[in-house]
Amino acid sequence: MTERKIALITGGSRGIGLACAKELAKAGCDIIINDICEAEKAQPALDEIKAFGVNAYFYRFDVSNDEEVQANVDKMIAEHGRIDVLLNNAGITKDGLFIRMDMEQWERVIKINLTSAYCVTHAVIKHMMKARQGSIINMSSVVGLHGNPGQANYSASKAGLVGLTKTLAKEFGSRNIRVNAVCPGFIQTAMTANLPNIEEYMKAIPMKRLGTPEDIAKTVKYLALDADYVSGQAIEVAGALII
Repeated sequence: MTERKIALITGGSRGIGLACAKELAKAGCDIIINDICEAEKAQPALDEIKAFGVNAYFYRFDVSNDEEVQANVDKMIAEHGRIDVLLNNAGITKDGLFIRMDMEQWERVIKINLTSAYCVTHAVIKHMMKARQGSIINMSSVVGLHGNPGQANYSASKAGLVGLTKTLAKEFGSRNIRVNAVCPGFIQTAMTANLPNIEEYMKAIPMKRLGTPEDIAKTVKYLALDADYVSGQAIEVAGALII
């Protein structure tokens, strides 16, 4: 019997993170989700994941706090043996025109969206190197590739993830560790639910619909489990929004 792979998903209790957790669970992975919420709020997500017949675990910690991350990753390795797949999914927005953007808006988004990927990857990749295998996926965005007015902080953080992805793919490819990024377009989540003039955005999407968390999850599953010779890529999942 093949041993199940273990996937760690940050920000995994809802939205795109949860959809990715369920898709990987459906493919037979045991799942570790992280979030900043209390354990009882993450329980429904764990129940949904376990419905696929796999194990699911929750670790609460701040992904941008290097000491918390290291302590919790050490605990995961001690309790579960390894981490085969890492999805750096945790992210926030604090939108506003750049001229009005204060330092708190800038630093908070960079810290949660980009610094967290450094913290978690730095802790996990040491164990992947020993195992000489692993797949790391960073959740970027089309705005990290093409920019978007009112999202200077978010765009910069997501562009940083693309640069991190490409560099780590080159540094760790010889250890059979693949690193890729997924760049969603407009996806039906709580983050996009309150977007003004959503009809105008729809007109710009050739496929004439918003994406779903499941659309992103299928791409993540491909990169995590099936794409043995794909590394250093930033894959847009955006309905041909920008080509």
